[in-house]
Amino acid sequence: MFIESNLNNGRKRGWIEVIVGSMFSGKTEELIRRLRRAEIAKQHVEIFKPTVDTRYSASEVVSHNENSIRSTAIDNSSTILLLSGNIDVIGIDEAQFFDENLVEVCNKLANMGIRVIVAGLDMDFRGEPFGPMPGLMACAEFVTKVHAVCMRCGHVAQFSHRLSDGGKIVMLGEKESYEPLCRECFRAINPQT
Repeated sequence: MFIESNLNNGRKRGWIEVIVGSMFSGKTEELIRRLRRAEIAKQHVEIFKPTVDTRYSASEVVSHNENSIRSTAIDNSSTILLLSGNIDVIGIDEAQFFDENLVEVCNKLANMGIRVIVAGLDMDFRGEPFGPMPGLMACAEFVTKVHAVCMRCGHVAQFSHRLSDGGKIVMLGEKESYEPLCRECFRAINPQT
């Protein structure tokens, strides 16, 4: 499905790939897999994550399965443009935590001939579109939606249900704070949705 080479008639061609889904669906795992393949292909790769994501490591993107790849933590999406010189592939994890300008940044990078791979939650704990993700999905050439397993019934899960109270949209947590749910189980808990 994806073209591993960035060259076409001697000219670099860029594009945007977006990997979305609920928590525990394998988004970061898939991001790491694609970035490792690019490294094997001897492409210059740079990975970014938001500084707010301090769950596993400050200097690595780490999946729930504990696979990791080095990364640079940044405060805002504009910094990616400053650090993207001589790069073939850029990976961005936890994209939902970045500012809305991330869509413009990713488009600029793709227009410069860079393959941009973005992973993030498509919905927040309320089941609503999260941050820049809808805009990224709209302008991406490729969108992959991955799913978790519903912790209540075992069906396909696409919602990240927050187990604790709190109205803040951004609240970092793991299995103690969130569980993946299918639509039916999510609606049973959140009938207003």
